[in-house]
Amino acid sequence: MRRRHPTDSEPPHRVLIVGGGFGGLYAARALRRAPVEVTLVDRANHHLFQPLLYQVSTGILTEGEIAPPLRGVLRGQRNARVLLAEVRGFDLDARSVAATGPDGEAVTLGYDSLIVAAGASHSYFGHDEWEALAPGLKTLEDARTVRSRILRAFELAELAGDEDERDAWLRFAVVGGGPTGIEVAGQIADLSRRTLRPDYWAVDTAGARIALVEAGPELLPGFPEPLRGPAARDLRRIGVDVRTGAAATGIDAEGVDLAGGDRLPARTVIWAAGVAPSPLAGLLAAASGAGLDRGGRLEVEGDLTLPGHPEVLAVGDMVALDGVPGVAPAAMQQGRHAARTVRARVKDRPAPGAFRYRDKGSIAVIGHNRAVGTAFGVRFGGLVGLAIWAVVHVAYLVGWGSRAITVGRWLWTLLARDRAERVIAPPPAALADARP
Repeated sequence: MRRRHPTDSEPPHRVLIVGGGFGGLYAARALRRAPVEVTLVDRANHHLFQPLLYQVSTGILTEGEIAPPLRGVLRGQRNARVLLAEVRGFDLDARSVAATGPDGEAVTLGYDSLIVAAGASHSYFGHDEWEALAPGLKTLEDARTVRSRILRAFELAELAGDEDERDAWLRFAVVGGGPTGIEVAGQIADLSRRTLRPDYWAVDTAGARIALVEAGPELLPGFPEPLRGPAARDLRRIGVDVRTGAAATGIDAEGVDLAGGDRLPARTVIWAAGVAPSPLAGLLAAASGAGLDRGGRLEVEGDLTLPGHPEVLAVGDMVALDGVPGVAPAAMQQGRHAARTVRARVKDRPAPGAFRYRDKGSIAVIGHNRAVGTAFGVRFGGLVGLAIWAVVHVAYLVGWGSRAITVGRWLWTLLARDRAERVIAPPPAALADARP
């Protein structure tokens, strides 16, 4: 029997949370001892640890290790329930949310307080036709697609009848020089030079050419300047062709066109360049009259509430706040802040006020044995950086089981130079009919 709060005859305060990512999940968990009834609704049945998604896409980790089921995560929280449904609209006057269940049936969800943490998706800067040619990394399905395209390229190189065709399949391009871009590029280089090399006869996988394309003047634009140069040097050291000041202007099945007329041959292209807020940001803006910034993110008050609707809070990548980056730690902190605001109102206490982001640093992995980053104002790199990166990510993973298995996978990959997750979809029979 689920425990009800409060204990008198009044119905419990209903908190509806949209989104089971970092912002939504951390808000739900922060309300575990509050006298409220929490409903978490998401169109996926799992939480996704996006910072490690690139490791699924390159065969290091399995999906389950970074995507625990939401019901399992909140199993011990007796004032919380999980619903699998996709939100379609908001009626702020009626304090209700319209959604559809897995069978397509319409569902209406009421609330007293609403926390929207819908996250973000890819942005191709007005060129949505590129998505089929250059998948990004935001979902588990994205990771499976990217992994299949990378591995399929090596299989097609092995099948190639001449050197030119083999060389064409061994060219990869990653568009976007942020953390995801350099992590993916580094892992493809490591995969080709350390893991796959003993497994092929006709092709030397170490001859694969990986290019990383960044429109800006330097990699890692959100990182401190002293880290950007070392990141580029480390990537070049492991064989990645780093091209900065090179905006992608076109993508086709044979490569990427760059500003200035340059052409980058690559039959496997991965997108890591742009992020767009969830469409729910626009729906909330339309329902409330709130504004959107140039990137389509929802403009909220300093305490994360919607203008004119203090009962509605929005957090995470879909929100525009000065000085707050669209990263997982910011979403976690915003989720906790939203929960504190709800708790204060329910208990008739002063609200915590404006949200203040505490920047604890940034870290990015390059290849299998080095990382660059900052933590509490201290810069680090190399193996020390990799160790700090591992500790931080393990600490944030949900569940001790996931942490132990993930550490074991990392050690196996480092010592054995092997990656167990190398499943290609569609099956091998379709290889000759499709290009990545």
